[in-house]
Formats: sequence, C-alpha cells, structure tokens
Amino acid sequence: MCPMTDAAPDHRTPNSTVAALAADGSRSTEDESVRLLRRSQLPPHEAERLIRAVTGASRAEVVGGILLDRRSADEFRRLAARRLAGEPLQYLEGTVQFGPLTLEVDRRVLIPRPETEQLWELAMQLLPRGSSIVVDMGTGSGCLALAIKHERPDATVLATDISLEAVAVARNNAARLDLDVEFRHGNRLAALDPSLAGSVTMIVTNPPYIPEDEWAQLPREIREHEPKVALVVGDGLDMYRYLANDARGWLAPGGILVTEIGAGQGEAVHRLFAGRGWKPRVSIDWTGRDRFLTARKRT
Repeated sequence: MCPMTDAAPDHRTPNSTVAALAADGSRSTEDESVRLLRRSQLPPHEAERLIRAVTGASRAEVVGGILLDRRSADEFRRLAARRLAGEPLQYLEGTVQFGPLTLEVDRRVLIPRPETEQLWELAMQLLPRGSSIVVDMGTGSGCLALAIKHERPDATVLATDISLEAVAVARNNAARLDLDVEFRHGNRLAALDPSLAGSVTMIVTNPPYIPEDEWAQLPREIREHEPKVALVVGDGLDMYRYLANDARGWLAPGGILVTEIGAGQGEAVHRLFAGRGWKPRVSIDWTGRDRFLTARKRT
C-alpha cells in the first residue's frame, strides 16, 4: 500500500531509465506524470499509485514530475479506466501490503483487509513459542499463513482452501517470499491429513461470514470483482457452526481457534461455542466492533 504523505514534492531529475526513454523522441510521448495526475478523473492518491505501479518510480518522482514512455502512459490510462469502472485498486496494482509482507493479489483471491491483519497480530500474541503446528483454513492469498511463518519460522504451517485458483496464488506468494508453508486444496479442515487430528496448536481463519441475503447490498466493487465464495455463506453463521463442531477434533489439548467474525455477530458466535468444550472470548477491532473470536479447547 502506498499512502499519501505530506512530504513536499521532489523535483529531482527523473531516474535514468525514464530519462533515457524521454530523451528518445521516437520512444516517448513526453507526458509528465503531473499532467496525467491532473487530467485523471481518479482521486489524486489513486492516480499516483497507478503511475507508480506502471513505472516503478517513487512517490517523490511521480509528484515532482517524470517523463513516461508511450507504453507506460497508455498502460496508466487503461488501468485508470478500469479503476473508474469499479475494479479494486489493489487488483490493478497487483500487490497489497500485509504485515511485514508484500503479497501478489488478483481477482482469484479476496483482498486482505486491515481487520485480517489485526487477526494475524492477535494470533501471534496467542501462539506459544517453540515448536507448533498452525493451520490456516481458507487461506486465499496466503496472507495469514505466510505472515505467521515469517514471524515464527520454527512453526509448521499448513493452509487449506476450497478454491484451486486461490491455492495457486498462495503457493506463488510462498515461493516468491521463500516461506515454507504447505498448501492443501480441499474443503475446510477435511483437506488436512487425518494423522494431524489432535495435534494442531492453533487454527486461524477468516471464513466467509456475510449472509447470502446481504450479497446484493454489498458495494458493486466487491460484488463484481472479489470472489463470492470467500465472502458469503448461508445465514453468515454456517462456518462457525462447523468450527464449533469439528475444530476441536483437530486441536491438541489446550489448542486454540482464532477467527474473524462479522460486526454484530459476537453474541451469536459466542453462544455457538459456549458449553461445547470450548472457552470462547469475543474481542473488538480498532473501530470498537465485534470482530474476533478466540476459543480455547478445554482439556
């Protein structure tokens, strides 16, 4: 992610690659980035991020003004048109920052949200030191599994997803980041090897929790571009019923489930886990809304 800052524009000479292209009149339209920013119908910070995505230039160079070759200028215009049509900015950039990692994302996977980054931080606080087995159910881009492995290289991390396309994205991110996470294609926890039953230290998951009847009310940007299977399920509580019933069998004694929940689902989800061999607790996100359930397996 590339947030705007209040730094003054940097009027340094453009980098050598862009300058060389600009010097060759046959290879350059001599479009300045500031002109593209001004003419774009996008919010300035979004236009700036797209120019950076196609040129590799820094923010200071883009705001200060760099010359773009014709191909880069045309690519920016194509991306700007797609953004104006509602395609998420992260898909157009092709990457998203998640904790310490830069992940590649496209429409095969859900765009990781700040709440899911907070879920990762919560999981890291609860994961015991030393040897452990962590399972990320519904991994998507691999954000949770990979960020956990990055912080705890001694942990064995496995991740599952029902979408073969999502598994391909996650595996590519793991290979690019050189992180040893094992990915399994399959439905929920059933994708795991049965030999793991009773030995998992932590299950972490950001499951679909939007009720089916709310799908049509979501922003068009989400409905038309992000994978529905990663967002919507039944009445919104189906995955928590499944976890309350099935996750205990995979966890070691004292093992813990850490899951994201929908705002307003705290009471209902807590009730699903209470008195069923779990010690559940609901916690809030940065906005003060119910967002996470931690449930420890009672011994």
